[in-house]
Amino acid sequence: MQPGTGSGHGFTARARFGLTLIAGGAVANIYYNQPLLAVLVSEFGERAALLVPTACLVGYGLGILGLVPLGDAWPRRTLIVVQLLGLSVALLGAALAPTLAFLTVACLLIGFLSSAAQQAVPFAAELAPDESRGRMVGQVMTGLLTGILLARTVSGFVGAHFGWRAVFFAAAVVALVIAAVAAATLPKTKQTKPLRYRALMLSILHLVKTQPILRNASLSQGLLFASFNAFWATLALLVEAPPFDLTAAGAGLFGVIGVCGAFVAPLSGRYTDRKGARPVVVTGAALVLASFLVLWLGGEVSLVAVAVGVLLIDIGLNGALIANQTRAYALVPGARGRVNTVLFTVMFVFGALGAFAGSQAFLMAGWPGVCAVGALLSGGGLLVAIFDRSRTKPA
Repeated sequence: MQPGTGSGHGFTARARFGLTLIAGGAVANIYYNQPLLAVLVSEFGERAALLVPTACLVGYGLGILGLVPLGDAWPRRTLIVVQLLGLSVALLGAALAPTLAFLTVACLLIGFLSSAAQQAVPFAAELAPDESRGRMVGQVMTGLLTGILLARTVSGFVGAHFGWRAVFFAAAVVALVIAAVAAATLPKTKQTKPLRYRALMLSILHLVKTQPILRNASLSQGLLFASFNAFWATLALLVEAPPFDLTAAGAGLFGVIGVCGAFVAPLSGRYTDRKGARPVVVTGAALVLASFLVLWLGGEVSLVAVAVGVLLIDIGLNGALIANQTRAYALVPGARGRVNTVLFTVMFVFGALGAFAGSQAFLMAGWPGVCAVGALLSGGGLLVAIFDRSRTKPA
């Protein structure tokens, strides 16, 4: 089967399972370190709290930019298996790290190779039939989002009982298992337009220039993701202070609530297949905006209000993401990896800016400041979706 045909002949139940597992299992690796930071600081010093998580996230961003486009030039099955095998080696290196410098380099590689998760999503779009692409992308994204949300919980439990090195040892084994699953379940595909790496990367700029739908999807989702990060970057500061006085573990349990939002992904994809992306994006953005109104009104006095806010923001963000991905992947069938790179690079940049803006707002104006920033950003995403008049152009 040739990529981009949308025939669905290679998208068996086994392939769907494999891609869902790959998406969640790979992306989880960049979040395992976060519950372990206090222990890492006690062993390697205070700089570990900055260098370790930053290295993972920077590496992941570099992987999205530098590795994901290769899926449009090389067979994705091979790329995914190779990345997962390399990821296992990087995780083993982290587990054995004798110094902070060694651990930081290992974490940079972990993030870089964990971008295999972002190979899985365009692979799903490539294999799925046109009429059910949104639903299939939504299923794989459920795996990815669940991996993000549960990684911290699993890591915290293993780290507390067996130590931080055990987390990375276990993750190395899991990466090997997932590589075997990928080799066994994913179909082989042939590329119709092999490109040199330089031409591949330059073509990303051409996509941005010629595809207004891609620009709109990236901007609206970037603004929503910025508001999402403004919230999550400051949530612990809210709930660990009076009147709630939760522990770090208690604050982390809000991530479990967010898993409910991950399971809206297939529903969003199914509705996008039937009605189109725009109403789904508008609804999702409106839910994110509504979450900040709830958090503004009750977040400082009620954990129930915080929980409702978490649920609304996760459902809204994930619903809009699936719709934006689905319409973006439909633009240029042979360039879905590069389309994915544009979408997630914009989201990554906006997300970092949102986390910074939320943290600054909390320092300057407390929780109402965070809610104001979140409402402003999500409101911007809603306006971009409402006034979307973009039409696809040939690439």
